[in-house]
Amino acid sequence: MSLGETACSYALLILEDDKIAVTADNITTLLKSAKVEVESYWPSLFVKLAEKKNIKDLIASAAGAGAPGAVAATPLAASGGGAAAAPVVEEKKEEPKEESDDDMGFSLFD
Repeated sequence: MSLGETACSYALLILEDDKIAVTADNITTLLKSAKVEVESYWPSLFVKLAEKKNIKDLIASAAGAGAPGAVAATPLAASGGGAAAAPVVEEKKEEPKEESDDDMGFSLFD
């Protein structure tokens, strides 16, 4: 995912969350205030995506789908528009306990 996709994804989510109209100008303004420069075509692509898809539904479907440890594929990713990826839930694996010098019967400073 490029910087333009990532930045516009976050801008789209912010606008949607704050219930602000998703327009190319609003995305551009938000990106400029964050001092992020992207190619001029990215904001308009994300506006088209927002017109075709309900962003809140996409977020809800991505959050509830998939098994632990797997990233859910959303229509955003399939459409090439990109979006904030669902966080990867990692299963905790017990790592083998490292032996300390005390376990070996001697230490470095004996």
